[in-house]
Amino acid sequence: MNEKKSGISRRQFARRAAVLSATASLAPASVFGVALPTAPAQGTVGTPKLSPESEAEADARYQQILSQYGSRLSADDKAIVKQANATLQESLEHLRAFPLENGDGPALYLKPLVEREKKKPEVPAAAPAKKS
Repeated sequence: MNEKKSGISRRQFARRAAVLSATASLAPASVFGVALPTAPAQGTVGTPKLSPESEAEADARYQQILSQYGSRLSADDKAIVKQANATLQESLEHLRAFPLENGDGPALYLKPLVEREKKKPEVPAAAPAKKS
């Protein structure tokens, strides 16, 4: 009845999983066959056209990121961050264009596309009163 299983125990599994996850974070991405994103060329076609105000805001956000993390970023990383800021700024413009007032409630529920008429509850017909 006390047969030993040929598999690994939960403790061994947890230990191996922890070691594997720790070494995976230290291994270079090329070991796993993952292609790292390359830096976009200057004047890339995919760069969105922004208004001067939006461009200034995206540039200010880029400078703020550089002030915090500039020492950790390579030239390629900086180009990727600049491209991402421009793309995200375009999304922000679309979001800010949505009309919203202070009194508007949260949009946490779904509205049906078609309003259906509610059926009135049927009232049972009254039975004729019996005379005694």
